[in-house]
Amino acid sequence: MQSWFAGRLLVVATKHQKETVIAPLVGQALGVQCLPPPGLDTDLLGTFTGEIERSLDPLATARQKCRLALALTGWDLAIASEGSFGPHPSLFFTPADDEILLLIDQKHDLEIAVREVSTQTNFAGATVHTEDELLSFAAKARFPSHALILRNAAGETTHLIKGIMACNQLLPAFRALSDQYGSAYVETDMRAMYNPTRMKVIEAATRKLICRAQTACPDCSTPGFGKTDIRPGLPCSWCGLPTQSALADVYTCLKCHYSEEKPFPRGQQVENPLYCDYCNP
Repeated sequence: MQSWFAGRLLVVATKHQKETVIAPLVGQALGVQCLPPPGLDTDLLGTFTGEIERSLDPLATARQKCRLALALTGWDLAIASEGSFGPHPSLFFTPADDEILLLIDQKHDLEIAVREVSTQTNFAGATVHTEDELLSFAAKARFPSHALILRNAAGETTHLIKGIMACNQLLPAFRALSDQYGSAYVETDMRAMYNPTRMKVIEAATRKLICRAQTACPDCSTPGFGKTDIRPGLPCSWCGLPTQSALADVYTCLKCHYSEEKPFPRGQQVENPLYCDYCNP
């Protein structure tokens, strides 16, 4: 499988130092030389702090990052990530880091994408009126190893200070905002280079991408064979009717579309009646 990628140059499409995590893993596993592109400004596609709104969905944004980096370098192999932060998709009151990682191989007309959703995040924000409130938030946000952002109010960009990593930056900035506005809004800086916890999630996504890139289609040997869907229908242990729980995982080739199913992905052959629409409507 390494022969698909070995000896090639791969551009890591980032301006936030994600190559420090991605490059060593991908370089060793796929036999490529990874470099960040000079002059790539991914903030043009959207910023976490709202000065530029992201107009594309996360996968399309990662794809556009790759395309910009490929255009800058003239290479044909790129990787990019795009993160989103908010409530976990199923644990609704738990904050989550949702990372998309995409590998584009123009030489073979191939895209391999993975998603890593993690509750391991310090993502948070709060309006603070006193230094004690500010410092309490900072401690919970793992400051100063994780940077903070201050602004005059939530969602405002009039007065915005990013990348705060020391108390001698944090307190004077807060005092200036508090003197003018009576309070300030403090939030975690989610840019990868300022957030070691996010870097760990990107690392997990990278390992997942490597695994998929090293998995060949059983039919045509194209890399990237992996789970693309689930087939529901796991039978209820009481009534035997099919539930919405996964009966099988569906694996599909990105190139020839060969598909196969792997039944009982969670190792169970019946579902708890709690999740049956008939027994527990």
